[in-house]
This record gives sequence, C-alpha cells and structure tokens, in this order.
Amino acid sequence: MILEPQKRISIKALTVWRISSVIKILISWILAGVAIFLLHIFNGPFWISLLLIAIELISTYFMIFLLPSLRWRRFRYDVREEEIELQEGIFIVKRTLIPMIRVQHVDTVQGPILRKYQLASVIINTAATAHEIPALEESEAEELRRLISNLAKVADEDV
Repeated sequence: MILEPQKRISIKALTVWRISSVIKILISWILAGVAIFLLHIFNGPFWISLLLIAIELISTYFMIFLLPSLRWRRFRYDVREEEIELQEGIFIVKRTLIPMIRVQHVDTVQGPILRKYQLASVIINTAATAHEIPALEESEAEELRRLISNLAKVADEDV
C-alpha cells in the first residue's frame, strides 16, 4: 500500500497566500475600473461593465477565500532517507518523488510577506528542475534544508 505524504505546511501560509491574492486582485480591480471608465466615456454597452464587475467579484472570492484553503489542505510532503515526496494540486492532484541521489542543492527563500510571518520556502534543485515546499516555519525550513542536504550527500557517496 502506497502511503500519502503526511507533513503539512504552516497554517500561516493561508494568511500569506491571502495577502498575495489581495494584492493581485487590487491590480485586477484597478484594470477593470479603467476598462469600465473607458466604456462609459466612449458610450460602450452597459452590460459589459456589469460582466466585468461580476467577473471581478467571482475571482475575488476564488482568489482570496477558496483557493488558498484548498491549496493548503492538499499540499503535503515527506522527507525520507531515499526520497522526498510532494503532493499538491487543487483540482488535479500531483504527487512527485524526488530521489535523494538527484538532489543537487537546497535553498531557503523568504520574501517580505513570508518574512513578516516568520516563514520560509525550501527549494529543492535537481538537474532538470526545482521543487518547492512553500511556507514552512523558519526554523523548520532551516532544519529541513540541512536534513535534505545531508541525506543527499550520503546518497551521493553511495554511488
């Protein structure tokens, strides 16, 4: 029986993702406002303005309230001696296995919003791509970075 990864990211990730979404939605509302203003100036059809407002209201609900909580519930990870397993996705659930032998280096990154909430993301780099474990507590992210680095070093010495 194949077990799903069990570890979750910090609950503070919800706040961080919601703040990020508010910034994006504000930009979207400003652009919609400009479009509505131009429609009004050039006597455009009124129904297009109503459609833009409806789209903005729906996207505000999805981006700020629904998607962050779904994303948080679905994202899980596990770090094992031989591999790292990630599970993510809202509508399509994606599970990724990263063999320790493929790990080249591990980074922690922290933007201003993550720093305010004392969170950091761990980036696992392989030759082909990079994988992210988002929004972990700072101490947990640092500990995880060192653990993966040590396990990858041991896996490298076994070859």
